[in-house]
Amino acid sequence: MNAIVLGAGLCGLAAGMMLARDGHDVTVLERDAAPVPESPEAAWERWGRDGVAQFRQAHLLQARGRQVLDDELPDVRRALEAAGGLRLDAVDRMPETVADRAPWPGDERLMTLTARRTTIEQVLGRAAEAQDGLEVRRGVSVKSVETRRIGGRVHVAGVRDDTGRAHAADLVVDAGGRRSALPAMLADAGAGHVHEESADSGFLYYTRFFRSRDGRLPSLRGQFLIHYACFSVITIPSDAGTWSITVYASSRDRVLKGLRDPSRWTALVAACPLQAHWLDGVPITGILPMGGAIDRYRRFAGHGAGPVAGVASVGDAWACTNPSLGRGMALGLSHATMLRRVVSEHGDDRVGFADAWDEATERELTPWYRATVSTDRARLAEIDANRAGKAPAPPTDDAGRVRVALPAAMARDAEIFRAGSEMINCLTLPRDVLRRPGLAERILDVAGDDLAPPPGPSREQVLALMR
Repeated sequence: MNAIVLGAGLCGLAAGMMLARDGHDVTVLERDAAPVPESPEAAWERWGRDGVAQFRQAHLLQARGRQVLDDELPDVRRALEAAGGLRLDAVDRMPETVADRAPWPGDERLMTLTARRTTIEQVLGRAAEAQDGLEVRRGVSVKSVETRRIGGRVHVAGVRDDTGRAHAADLVVDAGGRRSALPAMLADAGAGHVHEESADSGFLYYTRFFRSRDGRLPSLRGQFLIHYACFSVITIPSDAGTWSITVYASSRDRVLKGLRDPSRWTALVAACPLQAHWLDGVPITGILPMGGAIDRYRRFAGHGAGPVAGVASVGDAWACTNPSLGRGMALGLSHATMLRRVVSEHGDDRVGFADAWDEATERELTPWYRATVSTDRARLAEIDANRAGKAPAPPTDDAGRVRVALPAAMARDAEIFRAGSEMINCLTLPRDVLRRPGLAERILDVAGDDLAPPPGPSREQVLALMR
């Protein structure tokens, strides 16, 4: 099979390498012209990746993503460790309030490997350059797709770049990320409008990176992500003695737009006892703001005759959400693995592949998208209520009550801690974890009425810090 992959980011290169290792002829077309730097530090300092909006924002590879590297690309995992990637074990971060601290069978599933996005792409980019059967062409911008109709089904036959050159393909893989233009190209080519659901996530992000003064990293006092009344903080250890701190809040909170100012941002983080010590490092960036993150889901339904054949979208090109839960890279790598599997199952049967790809994506990944959007909407409602000086409305559904109780229960019970960590690490869907006999009831019982937020500034104190 001859495959064209659009985009040389994490998902595009991973998908291309997996297909090439199965004997397929793969070409990756990347619009950014800059070559892969020689080292991770050169990538951090100088690599221009204008096509990736979040290239120097905070990233976390959840355990499911590490599992994909172990199973599908073990050489990449080893190279990432050699480049300074940091191994993190969720069980090592179990709160001291959990009495049962003995290891359990299966704990190794909760281990992950973390690094800056620039480091991950540099390592993967170098590995892709050495991969037989894979060619990466940088500085190539795709402008249109070529289609034909067979038996009422739309088939993608290839793409055409901005020089007019045609690139024929049995399969076009869209790994163009959040900014993918492929749906518009398909519409222009007469393939029908792609079904799309899209809405602004409602959050603004303010990130700063630090480097250790002595090689040691700050201790994690709780989970990576901790919610306060009107904002949230994400702390992520990373490679080569670096880490990031991200504060995010409602995009409607005009006061917190003052977090662009380093002194206000620092004052707010310093007022959070669980994260203040993360400021004890050398800043290696200013405040990196990001807005406009959207929740978007796409499905290539065609003209009613079935999904468009000869094309597959992976990762953020298929669906993207608020990045604060850190699911993007793990689910994107899982999507690439799914692509490898479905291609191997259907060979040259383009229609069979299209139907199976649509079904597998809907069954295995769409529930993650829906769960993430639901969590985001609930969190945004909490923030907006607290910002207005009102108590957030208590959830009226069982899933909502369990969601609210889970952090307190994880801090007290070893089994619940591991169940929650499975969900956080994208290993098991929340709905499937909570279907385990008696678990939801146990979470509510262990949490009890003690649902107080973590220690941190009140809304009034936040307003004072922003002056």
